[in-house]
Amino acid sequence: MSRAVRYQRFGGPEVLELQEIPEPHAAPDEVRVRVTAAGLNPMDWQIASKPDMAAQFGLSLPAGFGSDFAGVVDEVGAEATGFTAGDRVFGAAIGRSVADFVLVKTSAAGLWPTPDGIGDEVAATLPVSGLTASAALAAIELRAGDTVLIGGAAGGVGIFAVQLAKLAGARVIGTASEGTFGFLRGLGAEPVAYGPGLADRVRALAPEGITAATDLFGREAAETALKLGVAPKRISVVADGPAPPPGVSKAGALDAGPGSLERIVDAIHAGEITVPIAATFPVERIREAVTTQAERHVHGKIVISL
Repeated sequence: MSRAVRYQRFGGPEVLELQEIPEPHAAPDEVRVRVTAAGLNPMDWQIASKPDMAAQFGLSLPAGFGSDFAGVVDEVGAEATGFTAGDRVFGAAIGRSVADFVLVKTSAAGLWPTPDGIGDEVAATLPVSGLTASAALAAIELRAGDTVLIGGAAGGVGIFAVQLAKLAGARVIGTASEGTFGFLRGLGAEPVAYGPGLADRVRALAPEGITAATDLFGREAAETALKLGVAPKRISVVADGPAPPPGVSKAGALDAGPGSLERIVDAIHAGEITVPIAATFPVERIREAVTTQAERHVHGKIVISL
């Protein structure tokens, strides 16, 4: 037997259960990964609480939980290519990652080798958040010299977006709660409190104006950018929220261009990007971990250890 976090009905953290299930084995075109760490994303608990969102990802009840994982290949199907037993890997498996084992088809995208020098906890945070951040910035054609407003800058996607924008040569203004201001300054952003009056506070920080924006939480930053005169084509929002204002792009992990994740991994390896781990919870405390993340006051990523 093996363990997996599953839910029988849609709802909040209380529906998540750590269950014993039959140990899965790799089909001919699959590898089996022994999961050591799983990074949490807001989309994980949103899928578990919203039937319509679950359906968008082809999930129905009963369902597994989580998307991002890292671990070691321990079974290789006869027709699987590219990986051998003992390889350290990380990847994405929507609705399946918080489990002792994940099966991955090697013919499909979604599994990458973990470089030496990058631990499993960090690797397990990369696919969804890293690719979403990359896609959000690509959608607005961010370039050197831009002043970009990033909404939700201290969150799991925000920590990547801030650092990728800085690497691109942009000035970054990030919305967040005041308790995260020091954290954001450490990543290279100029923090600004979200909420009523945001446009005035951004104007005070950048009287010459902002040139681009991406909103990683809600729509406040996008609407503020429009109010400040940014062209809609230079504003993006994440794909799992409400409809954006007219002309504003929606971007998600699936929209990231080829090589996006590899460039992030290279930047981490080179010390150009850091991945703050806000907290690590054993899988037995999955409900507490999800509750903590859903409160959206953490500084960085939350990881489940298995």
